[in-house]
Amino acid sequence: MVFFGEYELSVTNGGRVVLPKKLRELLQGGEFVLTRGFDQCLAGYNKADWEVRAQALLQVSLLEKENLEKRRLLFSSAVYLEIDEQGRFVLPKNLALHGVIKEKVIIIGVGDHFEIWDSETWKQYAEKIHE
Repeated sequence: MVFFGEYELSVTNGGRVVLPKKLRELLQGGEFVLTRGFDQCLAGYNKADWEVRAQALLQVSLLEKENLEKRRLLFSSAVYLEIDEQGRFVLPKNLALHGVIKEKVIIIGVGDHFEIWDSETWKQYAEKIHE
């Protein structure tokens, strides 16, 4: 499974976002895990893949501060989300605040996961890395 592509979508007043069909088809069981990304974005994972990654993170030594910080960041904000019949999910408020998500989002495939960015933040980031 490889997540790819770039999709611009609107966020409803209730915080609902439609996950593009090409990405939904890669998720098993209509459920996925969403957590904070390492930039000002959110990271989405297939549930089974997340479980494997979580087990690997639990094997990393906590004696190194960086490992502990990564675990805190990822696990404290991780949520299991269900996709409804129309392909929508509700974006949790704490994660929307982390991503500074407003009215439009860009969902990008990043290979092993997908990321959700505020549209303007993504455009600024993409311009910066293309310089």
